[in-house]
Amino acid sequence: MKITKVEVFDCEVNRKDPTMAAFNPVLVRLHTDEGLSGIGEVGLAYGSASKAAVGILRDFGKRLIGKNPMNVEAIWEMLYRDTFWGMGGGPVIYGGISAMDIACWDIRGKACNMPIYQMLGGKTNASLRTYASQLQFDWALKHKNLATPEQYAEATRKAKSEGYTCIKVDPLMIDSHAVRNPKQRYLGILQYEDMKMGLDRLVAMRDALGPEGDIIIEIHSYLGANSAVQFGKAVDDLKLNIFYYEEPVAPMNQDSMAFVADKVRMPVASGERIYTRWGYRPFFEKQALAVIQPDACLVGGITETKKICDYANIYDATVQVHVCGGPVSTAASLHIETVIPNFVIHEHHTYALKECIRELCKYDYQPENGEFVAPELPGLGQELNDAVCKDYLAYTIE
Repeated sequence: MKITKVEVFDCEVNRKDPTMAAFNPVLVRLHTDEGLSGIGEVGLAYGSASKAAVGILRDFGKRLIGKNPMNVEAIWEMLYRDTFWGMGGGPVIYGGISAMDIACWDIRGKACNMPIYQMLGGKTNASLRTYASQLQFDWALKHKNLATPEQYAEATRKAKSEGYTCIKVDPLMIDSHAVRNPKQRYLGILQYEDMKMGLDRLVAMRDALGPEGDIIIEIHSYLGANSAVQFGKAVDDLKLNIFYYEEPVAPMNQDSMAFVADKVRMPVASGERIYTRWGYRPFFEKQALAVIQPDACLVGGITETKKICDYANIYDATVQVHVCGGPVSTAASLHIETVIPNFVIHEHHTYALKECIRELCKYDYQPENGEFVAPELPGLGQELNDAVCKDYLAYTIE
């Protein structure tokens, strides 16, 4: 089998839904001489690198023409070692590797007529507990920045009514005027008004969720080590029973993450900006993370994510695959999480509720009563919706 054609889709969903937050999934589809195709995704739909992702897929697509997609290890090593920058890293290179790897796995599963999870070892977790993610943007079909504690409580009640027993929020990202907080990079010490704003929101959410549900605090690495400890200890003192504390500080300094983990009672999580086994190694060795969050569309694809999850198990670290992208990202994560023994919970982003995201693919996988299951169709169990994606086609490489 050989790859004969590569299609790259630059999905600027805001063209169709201007009310959506800035979001730009980048998808790829590989075609073969045996009539099978496979799809992948780069996990850079948010932030400022999606156009670079389009470019890297164009370059990688040229390299994959003529290659056998069944040889995922060989293709991974080629993209890692023979591109020069692969061995230096970064989200664009590893995002490109991830997309191509996922697409090859999709083809492999279809060729073997089985879902990817069966090829990875079969189900360990039949049902995947799922949390409602990023409630500072509401839990609804339309995007909205929330400001008041009552709005945060109402978003919590909406998620709870759908069966979610766990939610995630960044309590500092949006200011009291419902705009991105101009002071969100708290590298120093938090002032009283900022502390109160974040804590009041968390208290309101705990009251709305009840005592038995779980809350994940997301910080997006906007705090420095001292303010992360300051805020973390204040949350600890309120006894809100926080499930874990995500990206309290930037992941470029493993010692800072370990410093925070040592000073607060909440388990610490991170991973969407950590790439490959080599990137995770110092976090494991320093016991800095209780929960790792590798993004299958950034960390190196299915091939690399599975290796990292197994590596984490040695250090008793649990796994929540990071998901903030299109439907391909969701499907890939479900296949991994249903297999691994150290799975803890699945992320379902509020963006995944939006029609402009859901329409990108043929199958609309959504959790039921706060639980997900892995797709059962061969391969990834997902296909692009050509009626929509053809408008986003950026390149065809043959």
